Amino acid sequence: MTIELARPHSPEQHHTHRDVTGGWLRPAVFGAMDGLVSNFALIAGVVGAAGAGQGAVLAGFAGLFAGACSMAAGEYTSVKSQTELMRAEIAVERRELARNPVGERAELVALYRSRGLDAELAERVADGLSADPEQALRVHVREELGVDPDDLPSPYVAAGSSFCAFAAGALVPLAPFLFGASGLMVALLVSVIALFGFGAVVAVLTARPWWLGGLRQLALGVGAATVTFGLGHLLGVAIA
Repeated sequence: MTIELARPHSPEQHHTHRDVTGGWLRPAVFGAMDGLVSNFALIAGVVGAAGAGQGAVLAGFAGLFAGACSMAAGEYTSVKSQTELMRAEIAVERRELARNPVGERAELVALYRSRGLDAELAERVADGLSADPEQALRVHVREELGVDPDDLPSPYVAAGSSFCAFAAGALVPLAPFLFGASGLMVALLVSVIALFGFGAVVAVLTARPWWLGGLRQLALGVGAATVTFGLGHLLGVAIA
């Protein structure tokens, strides 16, 4: 009888992670969802008030461009301000390392002692890191601020992804009217499919049940469109 011994795991085996710090996923998801839901709701309100026609197309284009520009400007300002604040705090930490290196080294020792290292090993690690001021700065910033100084979010990436995603989402309910649709049903059907599909894709990307993400986004989008359609129908606003 031959006995096969289990092979030890190779130390060269590695696993990889997706990039979760690039600053593009949140504005892209938010932009696409917002564009789809808000423009569908806007078009539904116009159709509810004055029926389908040129008014719905003009409202759809206005909602697409105004919303995309607004989203891009908002994301740029938000991420730019956040990045500037991070850089200011990193500069504070850099000055503190230059002014009080002994105290900063003591912080590293206390940090690694709290992580379970014994006193002697914590001292050696702190000495090794403190020998390189830039490496010491990176460690302090990651531990104290919770950010990577070498990988701060880009406001341009956030603004660009938000603009493109919003425009793509907003085009979905508008497209049927560009091809001659005379009522809201085709736009409703296309938007429902897109809402469920996009919600399902995002759920898969974030390791959640696809059907739950799809149904949640579908409920939110249809709810918003129902409210605006009802208000438009009740008000009966005439569009010139």
